[in-house]
Amino acid sequence: MAEIIGVRFKEVGKIYYFDPNGEKLVKGDRVIVETSRGVECGEVMLDNRDVDDEQIVKPLKMMIRKATQEDLQTVESNLKKENEAFDICLEKIAFHKLDMKLVNVEYTFDGSKILFYFTADGRVDFRDLVKDLASVFRTRIELRQIGVRDEAKMVGGLGICGRPFCCNSHMGEFQPVSIKMAKEQSLSLNPVKISGTCGRLMCCLKHEQETYEHLLRITPKPGAIVDTEEGRGTVVESNVLSGRLKVKLNRNPDAIPATFLKSNVKVVKDAQIKIEREELEALDGLEN
Repeated sequence: MAEIIGVRFKEVGKIYYFDPNGEKLVKGDRVIVETSRGVECGEVMLDNRDVDDEQIVKPLKMMIRKATQEDLQTVESNLKKENEAFDICLEKIAFHKLDMKLVNVEYTFDGSKILFYFTADGRVDFRDLVKDLASVFRTRIELRQIGVRDEAKMVGGLGICGRPFCCNSHMGEFQPVSIKMAKEQSLSLNPVKISGTCGRLMCCLKHEQETYEHLLRITPKPGAIVDTEEGRGTVVESNVLSGRLKVKLNRNPDAIPATFLKSNVKVVKDAQIKIEREELEALDGLEN
């Protein structure tokens, strides 16, 4: 077991463990810690607690100190510098005629490095840009190419539901989302309807997947052979939320499918939900 505190550096970001260095901290405290990219100021999200060694990425780094008022002023000053650096970088990108979109700028707490985040369709030769920026800011410059999901998380916005993006409002880390999830949730495999503003599959598919997986285990799927009070038939439509099934009866296959509750049928042979190759090709790129 080891005593840790959980620290977050962005409003909605991953929580990292640090050694509290013998101090007692509470949620909301600001602390100065050393990270892989330099000294940073973060917010305590998990107060002092013991965790198993298996949950720790060793070596566990030690907190430097609790943030002082002067430290907090430095953070505010860095925020202003970031806005200025953003405008300067835009000018330099235009000057070098680079096909890239600047998304965000971050100063490390101690000012030893400035990180510029950008998106681009392909590889970008930004070596001259880095040299130009280094001559202006007189510190280490790092340019990081990010994906469209990361851009949405940084910039924020409203989804088609009218609420702030999940990734920007409450998701600390991205969760894998697949076309199979959309298929299992009986959604129309229309790219416009199942993709978010970032152009990738909506993160909310993951939020509901556990419920759908449970319901699918206890609900006959389309194609399943079932016995009903009116005889044997094949499920042609299944609503996992209401538990209602539409069944084409063998004794009268040309008739309109009859409706039954899943509790009133007996599964003879269940079916599998499959994604056709044509569907995968039409949705190529939405998962990445």
